[in-house]
Amino acid sequence: MKNIAGMVKLGCILAVYAAVACVMLAFVYAGTSKIIASRVAADQQAALTEIFPDADSFEPVQGVASPDPSVSIIDAYLAKKNGTTAGMALKLSRASYAGPIVLLAGVSVDKRITGVKIMEHSDTPGLGANAASPSYFVDRANGVTFYGQFKEKNISDPFTVKGDVIAITASTITSRAVTAAVKAAGLAATEWLSTGGSK
Repeated sequence: MKNIAGMVKLGCILAVYAAVACVMLAFVYAGTSKIIASRVAADQQAALTEIFPDADSFEPVQGVASPDPSVSIIDAYLAKKNGTTAGMALKLSRASYAGPIVLLAGVSVDKRITGVKIMEHSDTPGLGANAASPSYFVDRANGVTFYGQFKEKNISDPFTVKGDVIAITASTITSRAVTAAVKAAGLAATEWLSTGGSK
């Protein structure tokens, strides 16, 4: 009987500790969620400006469809310069080696990639993670990073890893994931821009 009473007492104490911990976590989350959301928004705005440095504003748009079923379009923005559409920036996600890789890609009205920025990934440090590294060069002599090699590519280019796209050493899966997402961005943006969002 004493054992049962002791177990009940221990269970009640553990339940109280768990409840207190949950309440404390809720307060911490409530206090930091706005800060985290603000930082994510600032990071995204900085990335948009990086891939479209000439744009002075970005307007969210709807109805941009991915031509590749393996690539999901998360968000799309019209890049504007002096009130005129300069192109489109898309936030995309595609499965990679260790999980989804999320990136921003810019596409100009003349059907060229204006820039690429890796936003999130969980690929292996020193291998697939090099896709996002500003210090990993696929062409050191010319200072070209993995994601930097996409800048100015025409959307009609093949976008073939180990063809017109230099792969990350020992990370073909990551290289293909990023390349597929950038190609999809180019095709999706060009289609939307050419039809004004209507088919």
